[in-house]
Amino acid sequence: MTKFSKCGTHGREVALNEQVPEETALTAKQDQETDAIRNALALRQGGASLDEIEAALAITIPRRTLMRRLAAMAGQGIITKSGSSRAARYHLIRSERDEPRSPEPRAAQSDMFVPLSKAGGEISRAIAKRSELRKPVGYNRDFLDSYRPNRSSYLTSPEKKHLASLGRTNSGEQAAGTYAQQILNRLMIDLSWNSSRLEGNTYSLLETQRLIELGEAAEGKGTKDAQMILNHKAAIEFLVQSVDQVGFNRRTILNLHALLADNLLEDPTAPGRLRQEAVGISGSVFLPLEVPQLIEECFDTVLATAAAITDPFEQAFFIMVQLPYLQPFIDVNKRVSRLAANIPLIRANLAPLSFVSVPDATYTQGMLGVYELNRVDLLKDVFLWAYERSAARYAALLQSLGQPDPFRFRYRTQLKDVIAEIIKQVMDQKAAAAYLPQWAADHVAAPDQTRFVAEAENELLGLHEGNFARYQVRPSEFEAWRQSWERKTSGTAKSKKS
Repeated sequence: MTKFSKCGTHGREVALNEQVPEETALTAKQDQETDAIRNALALRQGGASLDEIEAALAITIPRRTLMRRLAAMAGQGIITKSGSSRAARYHLIRSERDEPRSPEPRAAQSDMFVPLSKAGGEISRAIAKRSELRKPVGYNRDFLDSYRPNRSSYLTSPEKKHLASLGRTNSGEQAAGTYAQQILNRLMIDLSWNSSRLEGNTYSLLETQRLIELGEAAEGKGTKDAQMILNHKAAIEFLVQSVDQVGFNRRTILNLHALLADNLLEDPTAPGRLRQEAVGISGSVFLPLEVPQLIEECFDTVLATAAAITDPFEQAFFIMVQLPYLQPFIDVNKRVSRLAANIPLIRANLAPLSFVSVPDATYTQGMLGVYELNRVDLLKDVFLWAYERSAARYAALLQSLGQPDPFRFRYRTQLKDVIAEIIKQVMDQKAAAAYLPQWAADHVAAPDQTRFVAEAENELLGLHEGNFARYQVRPSEFEAWRQSWERKTSGTAKSKKS
């Protein structure tokens, strides 16, 4: 039995023949302009102004012509208009053609739109027809095999440089995963919510935050939605906390799938296992591979190719393209690809990609362009736009939190351990001063020992009843140490005065 996973319903446009009568060509041009306006409005759930429509168009339409087309579409019952003059907004009257079909409820569309490149616009128009009017296509092995790591490239050199400038952080020279650790709490919420939202999850951002931080499920929401979000949280923690061990290999990707698919599939043995049966994608004419041996071969090729790519952004986008295209798992393929795309970014201490505000309709169109046309341009438009927003978000977040001291961050565990030991052993200043250099000699790299001792001494001098809990000592232990420390200090001061 063939199983189906969600995608959407869109189609392709037949290219116009230049050798046609003038009247026919004019009608075809009007139809093309109408379709372009329809596609632009389909991405704006709350309607759009004239300027917003013009900015979202995949083709150039003169302002006067655009206004005529909008008036004609209103007369035909395709759109409605609210407001007047500069405040006017146009709303698409949605039909089966405009809405992705799915057996599950969908989350609200984002009111954002992704500016499309010329090639992206062509793909958007090419998948605008209903699926029953499109020619079925199967998996094209050459789409994968023809890619040569570091010779082929989906991203141009200027695009890679632009992304690198956006994603660069102050953690670049530090241990892999340092930046992701610094923003981990925010990343778990953002990426869990946005990735789940792209799958039709109905949780709001605030509900997601309460679920992740407090474990409180939202009232009136299904357990499947909560499970999906918690699975994302576990998968993100796996990537960040095991950063030195994860990569584009079978162990990482299979375990990533196991975490994301936990308790969501009918077959309890399916998470973390390559599929053994056929799958289909509802609303698409793409037919994925069916032979298990070929699926496994292509899966290994996808991973080996991704691992060989040196540029982290090209790696990220390659896995977003090729992993869902292969559909190696019975379900949850796109979720795996979105989180796997963050592996090279986390390892390189670049800003992560959390798909902030990405419209699900545009993302779906981009994936359909890959599935049915083997063209990546529309998905690349989404990738570039999404990374710009993600990078800006985390740059602002880190600025508001203040830049952590790299030295203290690197030795945060050692500092906590030695301070806790001094407190538990009720050391006074003299004992602590003698103990710290000995401890540092055994636990800290030689060039860093002097500064480490100074940092630890500053920690001790700054300890008070409002911050001792971070060293995981009991109140009674802290109080006993404080009395000893202050008594010795007081005694020393009196002796100097006399």
